[in-house]
Amino acid sequence: MIGNEVATGDSLIHSLDPRVKIVAVCLFSIVVAVSHRFVVLMSAMGLGLSIILLAGVPMRQLVRRLIPVNTFILLLWIFLPFSFEGEPLFSLGPLVGVREGVLYAARISIKSNAIVVVLIALVASTSILTLGHAMHELKAPKKIVHLFFFTCRYVDVIHREYVRLANAVKVRGFRPGTNMHTYKTLAYLVGMLLVRSSDRAQRVNNAMLCRGFRGNLYSLSTFSLKAADVASLILMLALMLALGVLEWTKMA
Repeated sequence: MIGNEVATGDSLIHSLDPRVKIVAVCLFSIVVAVSHRFVVLMSAMGLGLSIILLAGVPMRQLVRRLIPVNTFILLLWIFLPFSFEGEPLFSLGPLVGVREGVLYAARISIKSNAIVVVLIALVASTSILTLGHAMHELKAPKKIVHLFFFTCRYVDVIHREYVRLANAVKVRGFRPGTNMHTYKTLAYLVGMLLVRSSDRAQRVNNAMLCRGFRGNLYSLSTFSLKAADVASLILMLALMLALGVLEWTKMA
């Protein structure tokens, strides 16, 4: 997701209460995930892009964050059209692509991009610490909040540790290939990374216990709902209701 450089903006989306953002994202994701009609999915995608514009997220950063998602979706497009039975659309040698598979892949593509776009606009417009405390205020399980904090804090630390290990094997003349030596070396690298991560986790746990940590989270900042927050939440609920009506009443 987009980092703190986007979370420091001054748009309307940035000024909203983070609890409102989390609730809105969850509701949007649920409605989009269970929808099937293309008119609903395209409307959701349009809504997500509108929120992106309001949040002032640079298009270059948005595209860069969407590339990993669509790379995975591209793999689905390779297999899904040939994995269903139905009306043939095209053929590639012995493989026959069917209409049902293409439509299924298209739905997944639109759903995934719409949900990720709204996540970027709403959740990534909030700093990591604020987002974690907002989850705590919404009574999310403490273990999930702790896991969220530690993941955001230490994923970069573990990555730097991996880079150091990878550089260490390179300076020792390691050149990857398709042989047993390469597989063993990579297995040792991953194993050492797990060992060092476990050691660091133990040290962090001991440090927190020495400082009196008992599983409670404290914040110097407090959240308060403003009129704009309430209005935004009501508007989002109304839009989700409209999408639900459009999906389940077959109005269009």
